[in-house]
Amino acid sequence: MTEKTIHMMNLNDSPFKLISQRSKTIELRLNDEKRKKLKEGDYINFTNLETQEEILVEIIKLNLFPDFKTLYKQYDPIAMGYKETDVVDYHDMEKYYSLDKQKLYSALAIEINLVKERKHNEY
Repeated sequence: MTEKTIHMMNLNDSPFKLISQRSKTIELRLNDEKRKKLKEGDYINFTNLETQEEILVEIIKLNLFPDFKTLYKQYDPIAMGYKETDVVDYHDMEKYYSLDKQKLYSALAIEINLVKERKHNEY
């Protein structure tokens, strides 16, 4: 049996709340060196950058795409963190990751399931 790792990541307040409410079930990241260490079955501890609250999620599936344009065609916008009234546009990811970085690392869809919410430094 392989040991499960807890990976630490930060999140802005809005996506953090959406994961807490179980509506955002896909986390979008570059497949950079840090993300290449993720494995299905591992956990991610997300820290809210605004409140320092934390949530623990399990990684259900990892899907790699050449870029966010391709990734966006595969997933429900609500699962990616959009609201029903939002205009869904893969260019939104460019404010976080340049096109050069996307070409270098590729886009990663992390399918997650909320395990528990917790206060900062609960365990």
